[in-house]
Amino acid sequence: MYKKLIYLAGAALVMAACSGPQSAQDKLTVNDKKIDAVIAQMTLEEKVNMLHSKTNMSSAGVERLGIADMHYADGPFGIREEGVPNGFQSAGWKLDSATYFPTGSALAATWSEELAYKYGTGMGKEARLRGKDVILGPAVNIQRLPVGGRTYEYLSEDPILSAALALGYTKGVQDQGTAVCIKHFAVNNQETNRGSVDAQVDERTLREIYLKPFERAVVEGGAMSVMPAYNKVNGDYCSENEHLLNEILRGEWGFKGFTVSDWGGTHSTMGAMLHGLNVQMTGSNYLGQPVIDSIATGALTEDLVDEKVRQILRVRYAIEAIPDDVANTQMTSQPECQDIALQVAEKSIVLLKNEGVLPLKKDVKKIAVIGQNAVLKTQSGGMGAGVKALYEVTPLEGIQKRAGNQVEVLYAPGYKNFPGRRWGPAPAVPNPLEAQAIDEPADPALLAQAVELAKAADVVIFFGGTNKSIETEGSDRSNIDLPAGQNEVVKALYEANPNLVTVLISGGPTDLRQLEPVSPAIVQGWWNGTEGGTALAKVLFGDIAPSGKLPFTFPAKLEDSPAFAMGNFPDKNAGGDLFSLMYRQDVLKMTPAERQAFMDSLPKPVSKYTEGSLVGYRWFDTKNVKPMYAFGHGLSYVDFEYGVLNASAGKKAVKVSFDLTNKGQMDADEVVQLYVHRVDAQVEWPSKELKAFQRVSLKAGETKTVTLEIPLDDLRYWNVEKNAWDLEHGQLQLLLGSASDDIRQKAGVTI
Repeated sequence: MYKKLIYLAGAALVMAACSGPQSAQDKLTVNDKKIDAVIAQMTLEEKVNMLHSKTNMSSAGVERLGIADMHYADGPFGIREEGVPNGFQSAGWKLDSATYFPTGSALAATWSEELAYKYGTGMGKEARLRGKDVILGPAVNIQRLPVGGRTYEYLSEDPILSAALALGYTKGVQDQGTAVCIKHFAVNNQETNRGSVDAQVDERTLREIYLKPFERAVVEGGAMSVMPAYNKVNGDYCSENEHLLNEILRGEWGFKGFTVSDWGGTHSTMGAMLHGLNVQMTGSNYLGQPVIDSIATGALTEDLVDEKVRQILRVRYAIEAIPDDVANTQMTSQPECQDIALQVAEKSIVLLKNEGVLPLKKDVKKIAVIGQNAVLKTQSGGMGAGVKALYEVTPLEGIQKRAGNQVEVLYAPGYKNFPGRRWGPAPAVPNPLEAQAIDEPADPALLAQAVELAKAADVVIFFGGTNKSIETEGSDRSNIDLPAGQNEVVKALYEANPNLVTVLISGGPTDLRQLEPVSPAIVQGWWNGTEGGTALAKVLFGDIAPSGKLPFTFPAKLEDSPAFAMGNFPDKNAGGDLFSLMYRQDVLKMTPAERQAFMDSLPKPVSKYTEGSLVGYRWFDTKNVKPMYAFGHGLSYVDFEYGVLNASAGKKAVKVSFDLTNKGQMDADEVVQLYVHRVDAQVEWPSKELKAFQRVSLKAGETKTVTLEIPLDDLRYWNVEKNAWDLEHGQLQLLLGSASDDIRQKAGVTI
């Protein structure tokens, strides 16, 4: 039967090409006449059957009409292994090992639209091999909280950077014939009470900060599907939010595809049907029989169902259905995708500090690698997105391979690993390398062993940071402290051997007030994918120059960050997580009415976004608060010289040009960043805002002329009185630099 299913992606592209210029979204409408003819043949029951899940990772088509089911792939940094039909437990397949790509914050640290596109192509290719139609990603919410449980999945604290990478990812995936489901729309910035919290944000901040990445992916990238977030925004759940889904997404942005709720994120029949949701995941208790009943009573119309089905079928017709006998016939992870993962990892690594320790000297003969994060794999763990990677090169393996036979590499665990919440039964015999509490002091025996190795080595590489159980979907961290006595360990290592490098393996920022003074070199190594250890070794040994830049601010202390400083986080009462409760055994045994009552009893706090647009570096710069490491920060093994900044303002854009010179002895990349400061503005603005950037590759000694452009549209603000975008005319100071706190050249223009 599946061989007879629709194969219309090519036809859709041909029709789009023949019909003249179109927006990215209008391409989805080229088959509307055919779709209307198909809908006319469908029964009401068949239509409604398309509005909810069929299995845990699919929604139904109509087999008798040759319309294939829609198959979804989780998650945004690797195609998740196949699960059982109605759960997330492994199905035990042999060919579903995928490429583990660096996670979102690592991709963002590349500041590369080109790499974001390549990343998307890799994801799209592997989704096709698995027979998946829609990738549940990219995840593009703004990183508002340093403690956010999904900071590692998201991209940046800045909307311009996030939007550019979201666009590249979206185009890359969809150019491979797979649809994206961009998420989580919108203002999903915390995991605490995510299923019930009401994010209250003013319209200007909503538009300028939190919606930008979604807007660009939808309007320019043609994102085919969108996932409403769990939370409420200004009083209404995102899955039934008229302002977000109908007025903005479909009305202003012209979205033509379909929306699919987060798993368990649908809350009513009438709200979802009237206010913009297409597909309920999972279950049919809202968008199943209740829809048919509501039509019978006149509360809903069949025309509304037809429109929702039409929007689903637009994507179904645009994405070629992969037959069962073609899908899953070869290994998901492909060499070309593994190479993309390596490229991203190489460009993502951020050199935070270097007092001459890196790159490792040629005369180093013995390296002491200390810390369990050197050997622990990061492809999965905690709750949420994970990958059954075909392989993962750990940092220790990468260092050992690169060192070869000429350098002795010693290893000691150094500290106990905190395993976080367990998802299965506890081991019968406790693991002696596991801490019982996240703040457990350093283990004396492990510490003594590590110190002995450090004394005997030429250089010490300490691996600290967090893990996938500490930073995880479903909960936020209580702080950003280094866990399990790591500060105590690194201090002892420095006393034993001051030739010390610290590598932080984490998805988000950590508190480095104790570590920074005693570590001459600090590297942010991320959860960097299947080739993460290979890439890290290349940087440490100087085969390539580090070129990553921080996509978010490292605060000196957590209380300096805006939501904490304003008292807007944390919530006073934290309830159970909506998603995890759905799969808890005691909840599963409840009747539907009991389950709904239980879910309704979750705390319903309000999260006030009174910091407004002062998110991340905007806050630190405007309030003159010094961070530990600023947004955009990242050192190299070479110095770059920035030439005089030439600037002009036209009718559509501000353009700048300057010469950039690599003053070093090795090839290297620099990420140039252009910020804007408003001079004598009448409208309230942050001290400065990123408006353009570019990754530039330079050979040793090479000079290139770099040109950057800021569209005037990106200089507008949301005028709440006009309820429209507006441009404030006046003077702009253009600030060109290597980081938000490292401005090299300035120029002025008038718009």
